Amino acid sequence: MGGVSALGEAQAAEAIERLRAARVLTVLTSVRRQEVVEFFHPLIATAVYRSIPPGVRVAMHGMAARALLDDGHGAAAAARHLLEMHPEGDPWVVQQLRRAARDSFSAGAPDAARRYLARALREPPEAEDRAEVLFELGSANLLHDPTTTINQLRTALEEPDSDQELREAITYRLAQALAHTGQLAEAASLLHEEAGRATSSRTRLRMQAEQFKWNAVRVDEENSPARSRLLAQFARRLTGRGLPERHILGLRAWDAAMRGEPVATALEYAEQALDGGMSWTDQDFGFEVPASVAVTFMYCDQPGRAEELFNTGIVEFESKGWRGAHLSFVYTLLGYVRYRRGRLAEAEDFVRNGLQIADRIGHGIPAQWYAIGTLIETLLARGNVAEAEKVARTYKLADGFPKAVVYPDPQAVWGKLLLAQGRIEEAERHLVAAGRRLDLRGTRNPSWSPWQLDLALAQLTHAPDQARATAAEAVARARAFGASGVIGHALRVSAATAADASQAALQLEESVTHLGQSPAAYELAHALVDHGTALHTIGDTHRAALQLYRGLETAVACGADALADRARGQLASAGLRPRRLHTSEQETLTVAEDTAARHAALGLDNAAIAREMRRDVQEVSELLSAVFMKVGTDRAGLRQIFGA
Repeated sequence: MGGVSALGEAQAAEAIERLRAARVLTVLTSVRRQEVVEFFHPLIATAVYRSIPPGVRVAMHGMAARALLDDGHGAAAAARHLLEMHPEGDPWVVQQLRRAARDSFSAGAPDAARRYLARALREPPEAEDRAEVLFELGSANLLHDPTTTINQLRTALEEPDSDQELREAITYRLAQALAHTGQLAEAASLLHEEAGRATSSRTRLRMQAEQFKWNAVRVDEENSPARSRLLAQFARRLTGRGLPERHILGLRAWDAAMRGEPVATALEYAEQALDGGMSWTDQDFGFEVPASVAVTFMYCDQPGRAEELFNTGIVEFESKGWRGAHLSFVYTLLGYVRYRRGRLAEAEDFVRNGLQIADRIGHGIPAQWYAIGTLIETLLARGNVAEAEKVARTYKLADGFPKAVVYPDPQAVWGKLLLAQGRIEEAERHLVAAGRRLDLRGTRNPSWSPWQLDLALAQLTHAPDQARATAAEAVARARAFGASGVIGHALRVSAATAADASQAALQLEESVTHLGQSPAAYELAHALVDHGTALHTIGDTHRAALQLYRGLETAVACGADALADRARGQLASAGLRPRRLHTSEQETLTVAEDTAARHAALGLDNAAIAREMRRDVQEVSELLSAVFMKVGTDRAGLRQIFGA
């Protein structure tokens, strides 16, 4: 205080005592047993501050900043004073503001970091430091304003005399900002140009990984199958030694799932990508590949594993104060995982949270498209068609679809909504268009986009033979992928196109068996109700009642209100009363479920488990079905969970 007020120690002490007596100042004892002088009341502080002439006030802020630094308080403490100084081209001020920005960013205060860097740019920095300051400012802005980031990073890239390492870092960050605003072709083109300048093989590998990442989500990519083949060749040669290699392995896992390659292939690459670690907040590599790996587990019937990864991402983002598009994506995708598990109310809550964040960032950005499609699918599963239509109308879903690959596919979601509204002809047109586009890309997995299944239901109204053929093709694709959840879903829809009730009942029985081995609770509820209905039609009333009761309980637990009402209606038409629902929301396994799960983790089939537990096979099947839904995995994932 004495240094700022130009007083010696004795004079400062005397002044403090006089001001204490007048109740202007007060002296507190800090944790370190040091005396801290403060104003007696904030209003007094404001009045004193405003009484200082502006020119003197600015000079005193500079003196206060230096005094704090000299006293060891650090750049962040001094920065609030540096912000009040007039720009004078002082390199020392730029250096301290950049240091304060780094400290603030690390401490989870990105807003403060942006303010400090923007002020450093106005100082301005020396010519040789300008590109670096622009890069730091653009990186800080990426979280909530990617459009501004693009302008700042383009300017940084145009600065002369930038060293190669900085230029590469700017390129990666600019490509990420372009992608987050839907400019995927520009992102890929930028990386291609910069890769041509690279002299290091490591740099070229990293550039290639970034190109794979952004080309993979380009709707206008000219030859997606060729890119997939090249990615597969790359991945076969990699061991995951560094982050660039692990990111390529992660992209290979996601691509395998999209293309419908066997589940084992996708999971093998996903595990390789995670072996060695993958941070969600590494600014040099981004969060997109960790998110893609998590989604791969979801498509492979291990949504519990996906949730673990997404929860890790949320913790990392919130610990660093990142509340922009990154957090929107993760909340939305976590909601998508809950939707796939059949936890529809939780899914809706997560997705609305993600959409709210995306709305604050901008209109038409990929984060918003992800949330819109997932919210509509969730609302349709809950039976809330009117609310789903309201969301589509609010965000003008029918006016055009994004240039980025988004899941669930927006055009396929629109077709599904039209189908739910009974607008069959329009639904069929959009579903056919979506399917043609996805097939050209080699995206053939109905777990990724079940457009064929919705198309079969649309065709059923006027072309039943064509509907059966479409459904049969979807079943074949689902079996080639091998995840029980999508096989069961495909069989359920195929049963709806069957020529007679007996054939439908057989397909639905197989559907229930597959879904009982997956964590897809909503699809299981749907298949159970359909199976019970088919059994009632062919006169098997006892089994029909059992399936309808199970279907009703599972539908209520999922929050699938329309499906639950349908099950009640079927029970009433069969002359049966809906019994009291036994389903609970608890996540803990019962003793019997835990025992069955541990046997399954050791590799025993249901018949062997039945012998071990002295129960019948059907009872074991139902126990394991409950395990898969609660734990969020399929049979293959139990080994890792139970450490077998």
